[in-house]
Amino acid sequence: MTDVTQILSQIEDGDPSAAEQLLPLVYDELRKLAAAKLANEKPGQTLQATALVHDAYIRLVDVEKAQHWDSRGHFFAAAAEAMRRILVDVARRKKRPKHGGGLQRVDLDVGCTLADEPCEDILALDEVLEKFASVDPRKADLVKLRFFAGMTIPEAAEAIGISHATAERHWTYARVWLYCELDDDTAEKKKV
Repeated sequence: MTDVTQILSQIEDGDPSAAEQLLPLVYDELRKLAAAKLANEKPGQTLQATALVHDAYIRLVDVEKAQHWDSRGHFFAAAAEAMRRILVDVARRKKRPKHGGGLQRVDLDVGCTLADEPCEDILALDEVLEKFASVDPRKADLVKLRFFAGMTIPEAAEAIGISHATAERHWTYARVWLYCELDDDTAEKKKV
């Protein structure tokens, strides 16, 4: 058993000092995952990788709520899910009128250029991903690990306990399914 797995077992048993031992062991990897995810976000994102890691970590090792970690991979899969939820919450908060609603912050230098930059609508992705999770939870987990945690296909395959070849097939299928659903949603919004 690795150090991380042993500490996760101690956290599960309710040892409050175990959470302090875990952070130094997983912090760098969580920080890389968060930085990779935030690199894919729209320009002007105010959430920093460090804050994302800290918020996700607090949710993961909350000793008030008993957590059951099967392995290191399970922990990082849960971390990916926690980061996804935090980013979705931030996106929802920014859409509220109190926080600017439909207004968009534009940097003067960027605003003066003619080329549009591609942007991702994280709320639309979350909605479609939830729909996909109800159809095929395992493939949805793979998408969450790849997109939100920034894992490679081999890392994600190991985390959810499938072969590399199966992960490749699942990833190909999931991407097509999600693109089709996102495209349908965009077409529906344009009709309205």
